[in-house]
This record gives sequence, structure tokens and C-alpha cells, in this order.
Amino acid sequence: MPLTASQASEIDTLRDEQAPTRRDISPALEEMLYKAFPVLDHGFVRVIDYMGNDSAIVQAARVSYGRGTKKVNEDAGLINYLMRHRHTTPFEMCEIKFHIKLPIFIARQWIRHRTANVNEYSGRYSIMDKEFYIPAPEQLAAQSKSNRQGRGQLLEGREAARVLDILKDDATRAYGHYEEMLNEDLEGNILKEGQTGLARELARMNLTLNFYTQWYWKIDLHNLLHFLSLRADAHAQYEIRAYAEVMLDMLKAWVPITYQAFMDYRMGGAALSGKGLAIIRRLIAGEKVAQEQSGMSKGEWRELMEVLGQEV
Repeated sequence: MPLTASQASEIDTLRDEQAPTRRDISPALEEMLYKAFPVLDHGFVRVIDYMGNDSAIVQAARVSYGRGTKKVNEDAGLINYLMRHRHTTPFEMCEIKFHIKLPIFIARQWIRHRTANVNEYSGRYSIMDKEFYIPAPEQLAAQSKSNRQGRGQLLEGREAARVLDILKDDATRAYGHYEEMLNEDLEGNILKEGQTGLARELARMNLTLNFYTQWYWKIDLHNLLHFLSLRADAHAQYEIRAYAEVMLDMLKAWVPITYQAFMDYRMGGAALSGKGLAIIRRLIAGEKVAQEQSGMSKGEWRELMEVLGQEV
């Protein structure tokens, strides 16, 4: 379970509270506030706070004195135009703050997106939880032979079982040594009287990267869309994609018009190079074009054919 009974009770208390506001809100996202949505085996994503919605984007684009809303279809048309032509500033007027629990190795990949405000759980101040990520058997795969940062053939049988045993044993042993060096449990109780423990900031160094950390992550809508365009993509690593897919549902609840434009023009769209556009024009004109006569490398040609749904 990602939450303890006391944590779940704290969330329920927050969700029961009501506060009047003059701000324009997103009712669907209000229903999600504070709730923990599970990801992987021990992780979760929670929306803690947000500012703005689709109307705020329209208001900023029109520099309106009011909410900026005329008609839903007019707002959708404007947001589609902004998305289509990459006019990003109005999307920066909206912000959202998440509470995320995730494996450390995913956090180190995630932090590469340097456009958010981040405050992470401190292993210098607090004791790390005894929770670590173990992949489901269907996620155990060998290194891809064609992609240096991807997965290939699925591991099965004794080989898969051995990998799972190693992951569990290493993490369990590392945490046991961590507790031994600290000489205190999660509540700060001394384990062995008369012995001084190692400082928390040093004892944590031997923990494996599959242990869980937590952080608050605040970002504007424009940069969130960029994050999701990369991390919700089918080519992204499974573990970070699992978080991005949950966040896509939250995006839909928060800014449904923007979500649809994003899915149409970013996730469902494709960017073409000048050479790629020239090839498409030649194909439309009825010309037969092969990679050798295209002026493209094999990689560029393969990617263009994938966009067009053609076999190489």
C-alpha cells in the first residue's frame, strides 16, 4: 500500500474541508485534490494545488478584464490556434503542484526537466522508508540490440526469477545495513543501547536506486505539456511513463480543452523536416520515392515512414 492509515486519514480530512473562493476553478480537478493515485508498486501522484484553467488561458491570450470566456467553441478554437502555432505564453499562466512518490532512479531521470520547482524528501533530516520498487515480471526485459536506451526481449523462467531475487535481496540487505549504521528505527528509537549511530546523511549512501523518494513538484502548464509529450510517449521508459499517464488524466480534468488540443497537435501529431515535407509532396504527386533518392539518412527515412504508417 502506498499510504499508511494515518496518511489516508489526513487526506480524507483535507478532502472533507470546503473553502469559498472567487477564483475560477476546474470542478473535475477539485474532485481529485489531495487524493493519491497509485503508480507502480508503492508510488503515487497527488494534486496538491493549482491555479487557472482553460478560461485563464483564454483570458491571458485576449488580455480580458473578465474570465475571458465567450463561448466554449470560441475558446476551443483559440486554444487550438495557440497550440497549433506554438504560442506558449498563455499556457504559462496556469500552474499545478503535485506530490509524487517515485523510485530514486526515476527521480534522477525526471529531474532532467529543469523547468519546475522541486522540494524533495530529505534523507539527511528524516529516515528513508523501507519501500523499494520491484518490476512486474512482464517489465523484465533484456537490453535492446537496436536501441541503447531501451528494452528488448522479455526475460522468462529461471532467468527472470533470478533477477527478481537479486533485486529483492540487494534492497533488503542494503536497508538492513542502513538501519544498522543508523542504529535507530523509523520512529527514531535506538536499536542498540550504548552504541552511537552513523549520521543519517552518511548512512543513506548505500541504499539502492530502486528505493522510493518523495517530492513536491510545481510547474506551469506549458512546461507540463512538454514533460508529458516526452514522458507519456510510447518510447519513454515504462516506469516514468506510468506516472505520465496518470498525470494525463489529471490534465484532462484540469484543462479539458487544452488537453484535447494537446492530444491532437502534440501527442497525435508529428513534426516534419523540410526534407520530409518535400518527400510527402512528391508522393502526393504520384512519384515513387526510395530512400536512396530521398536525400535522407536511413534513420530519417525510417522515422518518416513510421509517421506515414508505411513499412520500410
